[in-house]
Amino acid sequence: MLEPFRAILDGEEPPPPGRAAPNEEELIRALQVLLKSQCIYAASTGIGRSYELARHYAPFFRDYFACLGYRFEVAHRDQMVFLALPPDGVRHDAQGERLRKDETLVLLALRLAYEEGLRDHRVSTDGTVECTTDDIADAIRSAARTDPPDEARLIEILRLFSRKGALRLGERDRAERVTPLVLMPGITVLSPDAWMDQVRAWASAGEGRGA
Repeated sequence: MLEPFRAILDGEEPPPPGRAAPNEEELIRALQVLLKSQCIYAASTGIGRSYELARHYAPFFRDYFACLGYRFEVAHRDQMVFLALPPDGVRHDAQGERLRKDETLVLLALRLAYEEGLRDHRVSTDGTVECTTDDIADAIRSAARTDPPDEARLIEILRLFSRKGALRLGERDRAERVTPLVLMPGITVLSPDAWMDQVRAWASAGEGRGA
């Protein structure tokens, strides 16, 4: 993997059109940003050339992350690059840390809200869906028949998933006590279909035990 890395730095691999080849710091930063965030976009802030480099040098990024057990993908329509994490097997990375119950429920609610937006044709041209923290709380009550986290904890969890590229938080409306959200296409990466099936089954089982 060191040879392909060096080939990019030396310009042996064609650089992005009209741009210079990345320096070592830029290329390392792009790899680290993906490991930390999992989903990044063309419009993501504070990541330098990371999106551009990951998309342009996709074969290198694909091979590099395959060595770590991840699947690297480019979603051109959504202007997103992301890492799909292995659904099974032993994990030893930070991404493999088990979510808490309330974090799991919030992620489930985010995915459900995104799916509802798609069904209702409320999706923007860049694949985003707008909703509010009230919508997420209602989705938790409906899907899991349980109370959502309090407002402070809910915002804390949403910030966690925001750092992973699942959503953007807006400014809180103090009068209505609600925060607008923009759900990003990366929500389907963080909560893939197989995971959704498992969580739905878990939520249903919990409901049955409470009956």
